[in-house]
Amino acid sequence: MRGPSRPRNANVSDWSRLIRDVPDFPKPGIVFKDITPVLADAVAFAAAIAAMAAPWREAPPDAVAGVESRGFILGAALARALGCGFVPVRKPGKLPARTLAQDYRLEYGSDRLEVHVDALPPGARVLVVDDVLATGGTLRAATALLRRQGAQVVGADVLVELAFLRGRERWDDPAPLRAALAL
Repeated sequence: MRGPSRPRNANVSDWSRLIRDVPDFPKPGIVFKDITPVLADAVAFAAAIAAMAAPWREAPPDAVAGVESRGFILGAALARALGCGFVPVRKPGKLPARTLAQDYRLEYGSDRLEVHVDALPPGARVLVVDDVLATGGTLRAATALLRRQGAQVVGADVLVELAFLRGRERWDDPAPLRAALAL
């Protein structure tokens, strides 16, 4: 299914209008930014991935590490666009081989991320990808986990930054943090 017809040169304003607010998800008081309409529209999805890939084309990473679960979708597409490999950063108990783990806090609780201990060779240049930057806890945890695994994190990339939650202010990492869209 191709999705609604739009000009082939879709830009940020074209695909950003497809992001919808879902109130009280996953719990009361949270307004979830649903990117699935962007993913369902072929032109919008391609434009979003192009916007995310642009800053990394000059010096592409060796791999993109996508954070579960929407980071998998964006990360895999971004890895393909940049011509590099993809590494899943998963929630506990989802990876079949030996893992490293990192606990972290979210704006509405806590969680844990895992990666296979042999997912990347030592010193691999890795770009961390997720769908939304809220308070920054998930990206910080994924970055710390990948560094513990032996990777050189060259940056972090998100589709949407929720600027009002000030997650960028908590990004104390020397690697650049980029967002295709800030809301």
